[in-house]
Amino acid sequence: MATTLILIQLLIVLALIFIGARVGGIGLGIYGMVGVFILVFIFGLKPGNIPLDVMLIIVSVITATAALQAAGGLDYLVGLAAKFLRKHPDHITYYGPLTTWLFCLVAGTAHTSYSLLPIISEIATKSKIRPERPMTVATIAASLGITGSPMSAATAAVISTDLLGGKGIELKDILIVCIPASLIAILVSSFVQNRIGKELVDDPEYQRRVKEGLIDPNETLESVEDTDGQQSANSQHKYAKRAVWAFLLGVFLVVLFGSIPSLRPSFMVDGEVQRLSMPQTIEILMMSIAALILIVGKAKVGDAVKGNIFGAGMNAMVSIFGIAWMGDTFFNGNIEFFKNGIADVVTQYPFLFAIALFFMSIMLFSQAATVRTLYPLGMALGINPLALVAMFPAVNGYFFIPNYPTEVAAINFDRTGTTRIGKYVLNHSFQLSGFITTFVSIGIAYLIITFLY
Repeated sequence: MATTLILIQLLIVLALIFIGARVGGIGLGIYGMVGVFILVFIFGLKPGNIPLDVMLIIVSVITATAALQAAGGLDYLVGLAAKFLRKHPDHITYYGPLTTWLFCLVAGTAHTSYSLLPIISEIATKSKIRPERPMTVATIAASLGITGSPMSAATAAVISTDLLGGKGIELKDILIVCIPASLIAILVSSFVQNRIGKELVDDPEYQRRVKEGLIDPNETLESVEDTDGQQSANSQHKYAKRAVWAFLLGVFLVVLFGSIPSLRPSFMVDGEVQRLSMPQTIEILMMSIAALILIVGKAKVGDAVKGNIFGAGMNAMVSIFGIAWMGDTFFNGNIEFFKNGIADVVTQYPFLFAIALFFMSIMLFSQAATVRTLYPLGMALGINPLALVAMFPAVNGYFFIPNYPTEVAAINFDRTGTTRIGKYVLNHSFQLSGFITTFVSIGIAYLIITFLY
């Protein structure tokens, strides 16, 4: 009887995740909260932990990033990246993805890739390089940058005090393991992708569009005005550079205090010395940096709130509020069942938990929400915290179904039609790069924790 009730609860949780994902926006959070209501009021489960630290970190980091956008700092950085990429068109399959990865690593959000994807596409097209090659890896690299970024909500979730932060995992551990793993995975994927598909001039879809006059085959980087011309103009904002330096100062301080915990203030609490937690440190630093950006960048608070970065961040916060609380309520409410049923198997074969993370991320469309939903279960099952760090890249599985905004954007930005969704939907351009980066990054991460810890 108890097993039947748990299965019914699981079906309700999965159904609400599916409905919330289909609705989009804050729908995931709203329907997640419906799940909390059903689990608590109907099934009598104790409410799980509210992911307050993650939500507050999202608010603080997104506020700083939105201020940077309002000050013209993001446009300025995009302009610099565009100049670099145009100087190395023959290596766009490598440099394009690395650039989007670096942007997302620093900013903590994949939404910064929207400014770079059209530039990458145009450089590849005019250089007669199949755009699918750099575009697919760049799109996946943007997501991979989140699982290793000191500024991302997903990383904040991992190091929160009620998750791995309470098990001795610090920010420096995430950076040491995930950044090199991601970098190597992107390079491997770029190497493979550079040999996939026909050359652009031989591609039937490209030939059709040339024949119909949709594309000028004589276009070159020199003969056509830069597609980022307007962005470059905007990036000349008088105070944009100052805003960028202020933001980078914030990133540096977060990494510094995360890597050297002894630098964080300590206090006497009930006769014991307690050090300022990393989530609180990030919240204090980034909100303060947001103020500094507004001052030195001469940005308006109203402009920061109106930008797409702020809106996306608030959507993420609401989503995590509902969906993570529902997941925590369900798993903690039935933790004995999971311990007795699958603890031995998952402990013996931890890669099975990575598969669970991968498929949950497909449903949730959020790395942070996936972490908050499943990592408490992984900890309760006794999986090594370092193994959970190595599995972190597995939460990037939402490329599997090609309806995530970055994928849709990449397809639309490719004028040649080489970046596309296949006849059977799942045979789309992003699958190969997605699986390569996932497998390689997790494999490299395991090697790192094996030899360094």
